[in-house]
Amino acid sequence: MASLEELSFNEPHPPQENALEAFGIVETTIKSEIVKSRRHWDLHEPKMWSRASGVSDSDLVAFTLRDDLVEVRSSPTSYGTIILGKIRLPAVNDAEGEGYIHVRIHDPPNRGTEDVMFHSLWTDEGNSDLDGRPTTWRAIQTRDTPLEFFNE
Repeated sequence: MASLEELSFNEPHPPQENALEAFGIVETTIKSEIVKSRRHWDLHEPKMWSRASGVSDSDLVAFTLRDDLVEVRSSPTSYGTIILGKIRLPAVNDAEGEGYIHVRIHDPPNRGTEDVMFHSLWTDEGNSDLDGRPTTWRAIQTRDTPLEFFNE
């Protein structure tokens, strides 16, 4: 498993055709994982997906990569390439602005994009209290939230 110290990510940039292709391989999985994550967190900590309250599952995942994959970063590893993506959720636009999710995918070496795998969504449990427990929960980010490595 990679750690931030071992990785060298390029700067965030708009997706090129190869990133759109890689994310396209796992688009259906990304959408199903969003719904799965939302349902899981709604049972345990509804604040995680609170920016999507009142938005149906189908509307929440009604994004298109060509229009809504707005930023990517990647880093080579000994076992392939880690690719991070920021995807706009068009159904989320509240007092904080447009909503975005951060997705991590993996492209193993030497096979092209057909073996690209979904890895995870970033669900931020932050701002720990004195006992180390999180006090904020956020799956939907703002445009200004930096696209950084996460290991979930």
